[in-house]
Amino acid sequence: MTVRRLRVALAGLAVATLALTGCGGGRSADGSDGRRITVFAAASLTETFTRLGADFEAAHPGVTVTFNFAGSAALATQITQGAPADVFAAASPTTMRTVTDAGDAAGPPTVLARNQLVIAVPKGNPRRVTGLADLARPGLKVALCAPQVPCGAAARTALDTGRVRLTPVTLEQDVKGALAKVKLGEVDAALVYRTDARAAATTVDAVEFPESADAVNDYPIVVLRRAGDPADARAFVDHVRSEAGRAVLTAAGFQAPQA
Repeated sequence: MTVRRLRVALAGLAVATLALTGCGGGRSADGSDGRRITVFAAASLTETFTRLGADFEAAHPGVTVTFNFAGSAALATQITQGAPADVFAAASPTTMRTVTDAGDAAGPPTVLARNQLVIAVPKGNPRRVTGLADLARPGLKVALCAPQVPCGAAARTALDTGRVRLTPVTLEQDVKGALAKVKLGEVDAALVYRTDARAAATTVDAVEFPESADAVNDYPIVVLRRAGDPADARAFVDHVRSEAGRAVLTAAGFQAPQA
């Protein structure tokens, strides 16, 4: 039976850990001779890729999928600095270009899904946030992603579209960090992806707002040039983009790529 290793790492720790374990084929940590691939993926893909990784392992006996989930910008920097990985899935074409422009992709990326912002608020919406303009109310504490992070860039586009000016109390390095501030009660609202709010539906509510339609992010995926196991890496990408993979993504709230 395949043993699944899920390593949800902080960006800095991931480089050191993955440099020791390596990627591609070879003897795994438990002494077995199974194959393994390492996937660097945007934090907002955590729940769906964890499921897809388990499904992939079940369909490919002997292959273990190891994940490094973090902000796309941090992951792209790690890859261009030589961190070992087989696949990169980013939350925006801009962060993917960091990798492709550096010559670290094995081919052109393809879009696996799209994602849209919502306003995450504590369960029950105690501050009665109904739209984007409410985030500028005096005394309302708001978390955003940092501007270099895809969810931060999308948030800035939506705020500009709505002509809303606000000063966030925190700028987080990935969408999970922004969402955590809401879950912990440290802020009254945060702009996060619809998929992340849905995954945390027991603790937060999601407020839809029309300006988010102007800030939809495409999620590209690519096999990396230095992949230690390019065949299994391509098979994983094919699985993510398959009908079964698309069903998992859609159930989580992702939108299908544009035709």
